[in-house]
Amino acid sequence: MAGLARHVDPEELVHSLHEKPHSHRGKHTGSAASHSVTPYSTRYNSKYELSKFKIPHDGAPADAVHQLLKDELDLDGRPNLNLASFVGTYMEEQAEKLMIENLSKNMSDADEYPAMMDMHARCISIIAHLWGVQKGEKAIGSATTGSSEAIHLGGLAMKRRWQEKRQAEGKDTSKPNIIMGANAQVALEKFARYFEVEARILPVSDKSRHRLDPDLVKQNIDENTIGVFVILGSTYTGHYEPVEEISNILDEYQQKTGVDIPIHVDAASGGFIAPFTHAKVGGPKWNFELPRVKSINTSGHKFGLVYAGVGWIIWRDESYLPKHLVFELHYLGGTEESYTLNFSRPGAQIIAQYYNLIHLGFTGFRSIMEDALSNARLLSKSLEATGWYRCVSDIHRQKGDFEYRKGEKPFDKDGETSADYNAGLPVVAFTLTDDFHKQYPHVKQVAVSNLLRAKQYIIPNYPLPPDEEGTEILRVVVRESMSIDLLDRLIADICAVTESLMNTDEIDLAAWQPFGNSVEKTHASAGHNSRNKHKAKRPMSEGVHRSVC
Repeated sequence: MAGLARHVDPEELVHSLHEKPHSHRGKHTGSAASHSVTPYSTRYNSKYELSKFKIPHDGAPADAVHQLLKDELDLDGRPNLNLASFVGTYMEEQAEKLMIENLSKNMSDADEYPAMMDMHARCISIIAHLWGVQKGEKAIGSATTGSSEAIHLGGLAMKRRWQEKRQAEGKDTSKPNIIMGANAQVALEKFARYFEVEARILPVSDKSRHRLDPDLVKQNIDENTIGVFVILGSTYTGHYEPVEEISNILDEYQQKTGVDIPIHVDAASGGFIAPFTHAKVGGPKWNFELPRVKSINTSGHKFGLVYAGVGWIIWRDESYLPKHLVFELHYLGGTEESYTLNFSRPGAQIIAQYYNLIHLGFTGFRSIMEDALSNARLLSKSLEATGWYRCVSDIHRQKGDFEYRKGEKPFDKDGETSADYNAGLPVVAFTLTDDFHKQYPHVKQVAVSNLLRAKQYIIPNYPLPPDEEGTEILRVVVRESMSIDLLDRLIADICAVTESLMNTDEIDLAAWQPFGNSVEKTHASAGHNSRNKHKAKRPMSEGVHRSVC
């Protein structure tokens, strides 16, 4: 007969058994920051824990702190196997060297670092030309900390232009709204909430290819619509939204009503893919070639191939950036114009972006993006060939074909390029087939994600946007660092994990559990979703404070 079991709290267990610092080892003598024989011979090896929530009274040797933090960070995932993220995890040695040499440079100190600011201006000009800036227009833009800040700046400029026009006409300005699809990244909805704009979040569907539905745009715009956010590369499935089709709808609406509604293109990922690939966006226009597109943002730290910390926003002409939003700064001996949500910002990423643009050139970027799409197509075709998975993304299907058909031989062509296929990001969004669910009803798709995590891959499993949340997808972002060898191993591991689940009975599968939460997750971030945060084990009143990011 099995004995009774009780829950063991690991924190209480360690605390109750932890030796008192002075009980058996004698008093700790000497300066807290004194020399140690090795990093592991300081008081932090076994006598004391690293201070987690309050600054310690005394410091510790630099080599010891470095080693202990390094050891703790070993618990993180491997960045190159983080296939959930669009953010780049690889840069060339020369680029890294440039960044290290310039880590201390601050973008806000423009007068002190004129060469860096010249590089910033060059990046704006280069990217504006990539995005089809028109002759006679004076494009203007800025680096940001990422696309989230850039989206807020673009949205705010649209709101101010709308307000100024309405005020000049003597009309009400109290009810601004903005249009976006339910597949929008959270930064777009954050803009609406933070800057008091009604977010009209339109459902996406299989019919609309899981992206903003032009028919719904037509039904939801009105005189209070400050603009439409159109996404060049959905984070869910990688689909490009139909910028030109939506632009045409807004043109027709203006002809009928006189209401001029602008477009801001959120090209966080697509802004550094569409200009270079043979596919572009599949034929239609998407950038400043369309007069209705007033501003575009992108992330340099995604497919701009820079480490995290840089985004870009550009307006087609300075007239679309309201002058009263631009601050004239007299700081540290110089005068600069600024339109950002931040002040101090790292400058090294700007230098790294310029390095990439000059070093790779157009053909270098094209090669990298075409390779990423080619590898994404191979992964997609391999997954569907198993019969266990179908892809919701469709960059591996012949251009114009958007349907999954069971058992169909995949499209293939000698000398193919991305132009032979549907345009989109190098993203593979896939789900277990209906046949698989019928044959193995006890297998939950999340188990695939969890078991791949045990092999160090980070591949998220999550539902599609509202109205499609009944479908869960696994998603892989194929970045520059996904070599064909790593891709082969990934395909083999996905197949092995899936087969193991197929051969596991329901009881054994239910018994398997992923890793638990850290003390910080349990206490500081509550370890719960927002509905259950009141259940936090240790409240903020006891000195452990919540963090948000």
